[in-house]
Amino acid sequence: MKLAVVGGGSTYTPELIDGFARLRDTLPIEELVLVDPAADRLELVGGLARRIFAKQDHAGRITTTTDVDAGVADADAVLLQLRVGGQAARERDETWPLECGCVGQETTGAGGLAKALRTVPVVLDIAERVRRANPDAWIIDFTNPVGIVTRALLQAGHKAVGLCNVAIGFQRKFARLLDVNPSEVHLDHVGLNHLTWELGVRLGGPDGEDVLPRLLAEHGDAVAADLRMDRRIVDRLGVVPSYYLRYFYAHDEVVRELGSKPSRAAEVAAMEKELLAMYGDPSLDEKPELLAKRGGAFYSEAAVDLAASLLGDGGSPVQVVNTYNRGTLPFLPDDAVIEVQARVGRDGAVPLAVPALDPLYAGLIANVTAYEDLALEAALRGGRDRVFKALLAHPLIGQFDHAEGLTDRLIAHNREHLAWA
Repeated sequence: MKLAVVGGGSTYTPELIDGFARLRDTLPIEELVLVDPAADRLELVGGLARRIFAKQDHAGRITTTTDVDAGVADADAVLLQLRVGGQAARERDETWPLECGCVGQETTGAGGLAKALRTVPVVLDIAERVRRANPDAWIIDFTNPVGIVTRALLQAGHKAVGLCNVAIGFQRKFARLLDVNPSEVHLDHVGLNHLTWELGVRLGGPDGEDVLPRLLAEHGDAVAADLRMDRRIVDRLGVVPSYYLRYFYAHDEVVRELGSKPSRAAEVAAMEKELLAMYGDPSLDEKPELLAKRGGAFYSEAAVDLAASLLGDGGSPVQVVNTYNRGTLPFLPDDAVIEVQARVGRDGAVPLAVPALDPLYAGLIANVTAYEDLALEAALRGGRDRVFKALLAHPLIGQFDHAEGLTDRLIAHNREHLAWA
């Protein structure tokens, strides 16, 4: 089995490598190719990756390349974890929206749209290269904004599934609070990427006892603190929203907070510099503790599980993924991409049935889906007017003057990545 990781020079890749090494019985990789245009970073990350495999007695071969075509040749699956424009572009995404009084964040709002515009054309080019190399290869997208990118891939006819670590993160945290094995925790996870709610927490499987009321009663303070939300929000909802819902439920508070401290991008850039220095140490043969602060917790476990299910019979039969709606949420088009529990196998992902949603959740999901429609149109066809309409449609923006100002700023800060600008 051959896997390729595009964006393999990311400082987060050693977390993925550690998962591949530990879970080799689930996903028996024979060859792993790390692909990245940044040759200097790639060699540092690749060297540590080989040492991690060696320490854990993994027989698989790890190679590196800056050539996408060479890297994806004959791959059975390709993982996408790229960041077009790097941390510098992320820094801009997190700052210029604040000038208009809007949230500055890399996956939602104006910053999220900027990232989508930069990313979708690059991902589609890579996907075409994968298809030419091996039309049967699966593409697993971890590149944000996952919902929009996955929809672009599926709409272009690629074999693709989107992956996010929010659900597996909740599963692990809830298991710890409930003092049970994570495999016993099943989430009623519903929504769009970075716009989800845990409507139930079941023990033993999809039809198991819902212990969410007990979880909130006994551990509500801990859950709310982890979300960085007021406990009253969780109690009033009676469900657990994704921490990304904080941008919606506490928008003005978040804007004030973001404007008063260094951006997350600046923090990550400093962390990456330190991590790369560590990776250059030939004696380091395991992921460093600092990596846990980088973000993306449990991504490796989720990626292994998904790849194993798509390529064979080693993964869990039911997983949270991003895939076509196909009538699952009846108020959305069939080709909308949703993030829900799905049955995953060699033929892809089929969403499980979801109970009728409270309008409180369905309304926001429908609104953001409309934005994502417009965002994808802007990413595929370009043009100032399409960018403006997407921004105006986003519920975190929604005002004409804000959308006008943000459109000009988005284009000015991303011109080098927009072929039409």
